[in-house]
Amino acid sequence: MTRNYQIAFGGRINPSLPTPAYLQVTGAIIRDIENGRLAHGTFLPSSRKLAVQLKLNRKTIVLAYEELISQGWLEAAGTRGTMVAADAPLPRAGGGGRTSTRNVLRNEKPKPRYRVLPTPEHEIDLPGHGMARVDDGEPDGRLFPAALMAQAYRNALNRAVSERSHRAMGWSGTDGLRSAICDMLRHQRGLLCAPDDILTTRGRQSGLFMTAQALLRPGDIVLVEELTYQPAVAAFGMIGARVIPVRSEGGAIDLDEVERICRRHQVRAIYVTPHCQFPTTTQMGPEQRLGLLNLAAQFGYAIIEDDYGSDFNFVSQPMLPMAAYAPEHVVYLGSLSTVLSPALRIGYIHAPQAMTRALGYYCAHVDVMGNRFTEDAAAELIGNGAFWRHVNKVHKTYAERRMHTADVLRARLADRVAFDLPDSGLALWLQFPEVSPQTLNAETARSGLGLPSVHVSSLARNGPWGVRFGFGNLDGDEAGRAADLLARALARALASALDRGGDPLQM
Repeated sequence: MTRNYQIAFGGRINPSLPTPAYLQVTGAIIRDIENGRLAHGTFLPSSRKLAVQLKLNRKTIVLAYEELISQGWLEAAGTRGTMVAADAPLPRAGGGGRTSTRNVLRNEKPKPRYRVLPTPEHEIDLPGHGMARVDDGEPDGRLFPAALMAQAYRNALNRAVSERSHRAMGWSGTDGLRSAICDMLRHQRGLLCAPDDILTTRGRQSGLFMTAQALLRPGDIVLVEELTYQPAVAAFGMIGARVIPVRSEGGAIDLDEVERICRRHQVRAIYVTPHCQFPTTTQMGPEQRLGLLNLAAQFGYAIIEDDYGSDFNFVSQPMLPMAAYAPEHVVYLGSLSTVLSPALRIGYIHAPQAMTRALGYYCAHVDVMGNRFTEDAAAELIGNGAFWRHVNKVHKTYAERRMHTADVLRARLADRVAFDLPDSGLALWLQFPEVSPQTLNAETARSGLGLPSVHVSSLARNGPWGVRFGFGNLDGDEAGRAADLLARALARALASALDRGGDPLQM
C-alpha cells in the first residue's frame, strides 16, 4: 500500500484549540478509516514525514499513532512502519463501541451559519421498501423493450457522429421527438397541434414545475381537487402559490364551489387529472369537463390537464382530453415514462405557442441541454412503430394483472377493503372502512409490506382517504404475497384494538 497519504483535515491543526493537537490528528485518521479513504492494510507515513507535512512536532505524531494503536485502529508492522489494522473497528449504530471521530475531534464540524428552508409538509412520494414492495401505479421495468431501446440509442449516437450534431438541442426539445409526439397526440388524443406547440421535459414532474414557473407568481391562487397528486401541490408551493382544495367525489368536481371561489378571488389555474384521477382512479365526466372549460372562458384561469393514466385503457374508448376541445384554455401534460419505464425521463407539454416560449425560457435556465440522444432514440421508437407494438403487447399483461390483483385482494381481505376496478391506469384505489390511516401505516410496516403514502382529504379531518395499490409491477405470485401481507396487517390492527378495548378508526 502507498505511503503517500495526505490527511484530509477540515482545516489546519490548531494547537490553540482545547483539544490537544495529537487528538486532532487521531480524530482525522479515524475519520479517514471510517469513510474508506484508509483501507485495512494501508501503511501510513512515518512519524517524521507526517510531522513535516503537518508542521508539528514529531512527538505529537508519535503520541497520535500510539493512541490509535491502543484503540485498535492501527498496528505496528515492525521495521515496515505503521498500518491500518486488519480488524480496525468501525462505528456502531446508536453510538456504541469504540470512540468515534466526532467524540475525539469535537471541533471538526461547526454548525452551519446559513439558513436551510424547512422540508415541505408533503414530500414527493417514493416507493416503499419491505419484503413486498407495492408502488402507486408504475409500469413494470421488466417488460421494458431494452434491446429495441439500445438499438435506437446506437442509431442516435451514430447519427450524431455522422451529422456532427453533438451540440445542445433547442430549448423546446429535438425536432424529431416533438414531431413524433405531435403525430401521436393528433391521432391518439385528438389534439390539433404543430411541433412548435410541444415542449419536451425530463418527466412529468419537470413539466409541472416548468408550468408553475410560467403561470404563477407568489400569492397566486391555484385550485386542486380534494384528493390530488401531491407533487403537483409541491411544485405550486415552491413558487409561493396559494393552493385551495375543491370538494370532489367520484370524478365529479364541485363546479359550484369552483365558481364561488372564482367570484371571490382571482384564480390563476386549476390542476386536474380528468382521465384517471390521481389518486382515486375515477374518470371526470363530460359535464364536469365542459363546466371547467366554460368557467375558464368566463374567469380566465388556465386548466393544467395532467393526462395521467391515459395510455392503458381496459374498458372502453377513452374520452378525448379537454385540450382537444379548447386548447387556448388548457396546458396539457403527458409522459412517455409512464408507458415505458419510470427511469426513462421523458415528458412533454402541449400549449399555445406563447406559452411554450415562456416555458422554454424557464426550461433553458433549469436544464440547458436536455438529453438529445434519449429524445432521438424515443423518436425513433415512436416513428418506426416499436413504441406502439410495445404498448399493445404489455396492455394484455396489465389487463390480466388488473383482474388477478383485484381477485386476490377480494379473496384475502373480503369486506375489509373497498375498491372499484379502474377503467384505466395501473393502480387500484383501496379504502379501508375499519382502520385509520395511522393504524394502516404502522401495521403494514410491521408486516414487511412497503406501500405508497396514504392519501388523505385536504378538506376534512375525517374525510375520504385511501392507498393506491399498483398492479402493473406485480405478477401473480407477487400480487398474492402482497395481499397476504396486507390481510395480516389488517387482522393484527383489528385484534390489537379489540384487546385494548379501543377503536381502530381512532388510533
